[in-house]
Amino acid sequence: MEPRLPSVISAPLGRFLVLLDKWNRTHALTALPPGERREELLLDGAVLLPPLTLLPAGAKVVDFGTGMGCPAVVLALARPDLQVIGVDASTKKLAFLRQVVMELPVPNLKTVHGRLEDLPSLDADWGTAKAVAPLATLLNWWERHGRPEAPFFALKGPDWQMEPLPAGWTAIPHPYALPTRGRRVMLELRRSTDEG
Repeated sequence: MEPRLPSVISAPLGRFLVLLDKWNRTHALTALPPGERREELLLDGAVLLPPLTLLPAGAKVVDFGTGMGCPAVVLALARPDLQVIGVDASTKKLAFLRQVVMELPVPNLKTVHGRLEDLPSLDADWGTAKAVAPLATLLNWWERHGRPEAPFFALKGPDWQMEPLPAGWTAIPHPYALPTRGRRVMLELRRSTDEG
């Protein structure tokens, strides 16, 4: 699988990178060199776009530990008919993301500040996280914030199998590679269905 960013969102993603560069000089949001940001922060999120097409208009998508909006910005731009929520405990990064929402603009992207274990349920239809926490922690949060049948998509490295999968969950790995940053896996996580 090779992630691809839709050409229709190239211009706003370019504005995102310019804004990030400007803010990063003052607020130190990322240690990634400018030449690596498009691939790591934006292209990596594009792997989530094929499963996102299955969602109906108006569905609620949550990005745990969104940071500067990765992958929330890509998801919200690619599907302006969805409600996308970026959750993070970092005030500084969410301040940047709120600026992104205004300037790009991305009207269907909302920010929520707080710790996932403390927030009231977000009642989401679909969830994702990139490099935020071990699978057990992510799925514990998802139990709180996702609807019962809602899938969760975790972006992980190739050694994801070192992390124990909690009982009651199944993981379907979708391997992919980034042009210079190597092999990754998108894990499709669903609650197991008991038969009998």
